[in-house]
Amino acid sequence: MQPGDSISLLSDIVGAGMRDLQAENSIGDGHTLQPGDVLDVCVANGVNDLNGASRLRPPTTLIPDADPAGIMAQQQKLNDLFGPFGMKPLSVDGISGRLTRQQLCAARVFLGLPISRSDMAIGSEEEAKLLAMTSVPVPPGAPSGSNRWILLDMTCQVLIAGEGSSGVRFVFPTSTGQDGFETRVVSTARAFRFDPAIDNGGWHDSSEFPSAYDNPLNGNMYKPIYFSNGQAIHGANNVPPEPASKGCARLPVDSHDELVAWLGLSGATGPVWSEGTIGLTVTTQGGFLPDP
Repeated sequence: MQPGDSISLLSDIVGAGMRDLQAENSIGDGHTLQPGDVLDVCVANGVNDLNGASRLRPPTTLIPDADPAGIMAQQQKLNDLFGPFGMKPLSVDGISGRLTRQQLCAARVFLGLPISRSDMAIGSEEEAKLLAMTSVPVPPGAPSGSNRWILLDMTCQVLIAGEGSSGVRFVFPTSTGQDGFETRVVSTARAFRFDPAIDNGGWHDSSEFPSAYDNPLNGNMYKPIYFSNGQAIHGANNVPPEPASKGCARLPVDSHDELVAWLGLSGATGPVWSEGTIGLTVTTQGGFLPDP
């Protein structure tokens, strides 16, 4: 994008509809394009042409008769890969349940494979790629041009955080917006506000969606970090491996504390309204498909 460019002008140049261009690049009506932004103008081809990642979301496929020993090998590999980055270790029990599929899905994100929560067939090509992984790379689709970034994958219900192109810092489980209150897909959005809620032990009360059950202080959003017109990443005591929030992305409280400390915000004594101080760019992608 050059100074003076717009989605409308780009639509005329490439012959694609404005809405199609917005959808392809996860741009909402309120998004302001900046000179230097790079957009994907090949619409509806199932590929993110900026990084080569597939946009296709296969349905979830379960393999009920899978070899338990093979599943145990997958589970151990996932523990080895993601445990150091904050994911709770899986039980190496040979049963591919919701938590195992959540992490298999995350592995597909890192490998640039079609992203789904399906079981992983023993002996398949994608399993061979999983078992060959020796480290966790910066995933396709991450806004790694920013010093500190988050890639939130709503198919997997996983939040990945990293530092530029140098590496991944965290891989956390998350719970995004439920039906009717979905977390919006955004190409890139700068975090613009952090609320330490110090007058309530870190728990911000949401007047729109109060959830007193979430903690005894009647706060339902622990130290929220806001991005994209008021969506938030926040801590919560209940973080299931499926969407359960009201537009936001939940993290376990201890994971969120790690995130806040990484951003250098632990010492904040009041709300921080500064994109530069927070220094975080967020990309959200995908969409949740329930297990059959």
